[in-house]
Amino acid sequence: MEEVVRIDNLSFIYPDGQPALAGVSLTVKRGERVALVGPNGAGKSTLLLHLNGILHTDGQVKVFGKAIGNGNLREVRRRVGLVFQNPDDQLFSPAVFDDVAFGPLNLGYSESDVRESVARALEGVGMAGFEKRSPHHLSLGEKKRIAIATVLAMSPEVLVLDEPTANLDPRGKGSLISLLRQLPMTLIVASHDLELVRAVCRRVVILDGGKIVADGTAESVLEDAALLKAHGLTGD
Repeated sequence: MEEVVRIDNLSFIYPDGQPALAGVSLTVKRGERVALVGPNGAGKSTLLLHLNGILHTDGQVKVFGKAIGNGNLREVRRRVGLVFQNPDDQLFSPAVFDDVAFGPLNLGYSESDVRESVARALEGVGMAGFEKRSPHHLSLGEKKRIAIATVLAMSPEVLVLDEPTANLDPRGKGSLISLLRQLPMTLIVASHDLELVRAVCRRVVILDGGKIVADGTAESVLEDAALLKAHGLTGD
């Protein structure tokens, strides 16, 4: 299978001197559904922000065989869509239609193609008919679906999600898990939610202290109670 993401020995230190990643190497192939799990401060979100160039380290992250750089950020962000943990970081327009249309408009889609993309994306997340609603008056679960739609409208080949079920009630969480199970593209999901991981992902990577400490099938990693406990992934 084609490599869609390749990370080679990636390290990252924030400007305040806080280390976040230390020599991370990871390959994701087309069609995989990969979970990144680990305790708070493990580096999961920092790693995700490198996948479409929001954070940048020269030459160490490649998507579809090409290193991410200033010359290809537009194309990278079309092919690798990132959904933030907090949907309010992604929704800023007075109407749902405008938020979902923002990406296609910036990619130069025609008016008819924008409308088609918005309709398809909203239908795909079960939010058709919400075009004129204010995103700020929606429930958290609805906001999360709209945030996913803003990315799906650009037809990404890889969908990257940061803690997608965070703060959702059981009904909203179940609904979102069902949605993610149906999406056809490559998925990379950072989450503390092992129920989500079991339901959606086939491969699990544990990140702790900025390093990968385990990488295997979901079944093998999630059934290793000692491993999960050692890296803060159980309540014991």
